[in-house]
Amino acid sequence: MLDFDQAQTLLANAAGPLQRHEDIGLNDAAGRVLAADLTATVDIPPADNSAMDGYALRVADWRAGGRLPIQQRCYAGDVPEPLKPGHAIRLFTGSLLPDGADTVVMQEDTVEADNQVEITRQPAPNQHIRRRGEDTMTGTPLLPAGTVLQAAHVALLASQGLARVSVVAQLRVGILTTGDELVPPGTPRAPEQIYNSNGPMLAALVRGLGALPVHVLHARDTEADLLAAFKTLLADCDLVLSVGGVSVGERDLVKPALATLGGELSLWKVRMKPGKPVALAQIGGKPVVSLPGNPVSAYAVFAMLVSPLVRRMQGRDEIFPPISLLPLRTEHPRQDSREEFLRVQRRVADDGSGELVAYGHQGSGVISSMPWATGLARLPADVQVNDMDRVPYYDLRHWLA
Repeated sequence: MLDFDQAQTLLANAAGPLQRHEDIGLNDAAGRVLAADLTATVDIPPADNSAMDGYALRVADWRAGGRLPIQQRCYAGDVPEPLKPGHAIRLFTGSLLPDGADTVVMQEDTVEADNQVEITRQPAPNQHIRRRGEDTMTGTPLLPAGTVLQAAHVALLASQGLARVSVVAQLRVGILTTGDELVPPGTPRAPEQIYNSNGPMLAALVRGLGALPVHVLHARDTEADLLAAFKTLLADCDLVLSVGGVSVGERDLVKPALATLGGELSLWKVRMKPGKPVALAQIGGKPVVSLPGNPVSAYAVFAMLVSPLVRRMQGRDEIFPPISLLPLRTEHPRQDSREEFLRVQRRVADDGSGELVAYGHQGSGVISSMPWATGLARLPADVQVNDMDRVPYYDLRHWLA
């Protein structure tokens, strides 16, 4: 049995980043992973300009109570005239700074009348001026490869005049659920059957990470069905996830099916709760991860063990999101022979600090605990955890994104 950290490292390194790249428009770039380092090719701002609505002048021309003729009214997008001595030019936010001006006075510190302006507060040199290149300068690093592009990154790229960007191709994921007891949602269900929640859940988890669930298949508990499904998924996908059939029951046939396809089993059981039965195989250079069948176990294993692999295959620079230490509220001491990942909510304590509150029923079949939880609290194996002990907290907003 593998410790959790060993299993997580092994799975995270089960495959390298995809080498397929594609060129896409900025309007489609959000959520995609940058394929190569980008360097600024344009100074931003491209020229000195005004940070305020106001007036450009020379500090040396200011006199208390004096008035300066307004030489020009220059809007953003206009080209200003060179500033004449003893004059002012009316500017607006983003207007280019005229040659000869060394300050901008905001309009709140002025009184304009008869095409002249009085500056009511002594100006300082260089005030309210945005200098060329103060944001980005040509030749400086812009964004590193592996960046997950969001709206702010898209704005930065657009400010450089880029209309398209090279990104890593979307990771293609195949999902296989197993079990004769499962029926699709929306269909009649016999008393001995349950609805298949794992398939739609995993598809949603894959999409939440920015990958593409190409197939969501279901196989009956026969070797022929399993082999046919695995062959389809391996032909069309970069990563295959199967759910169920990896324990030690008579009809847990995923393990022998993977062996038939030439899969070399790298991992069998992980010392974590929920989620003990997990398998990793390599078939044709593609990782196949088999998850436990209980939905909560599959959810926890995906968040903790599979999501780092997905992020690595996507070429992201951050594989393991940050983890925080927070006090756990518990009515009784907790201890288990396996590391336990409790479904918890992060709440604000009376003193304003954060604390973790566990869901009342931690059974691996309690699906209602999943949407309730904001994250997972990691409790060490064979160690008693008491009320207000600080434990690692995995925020699912980060681990599932």
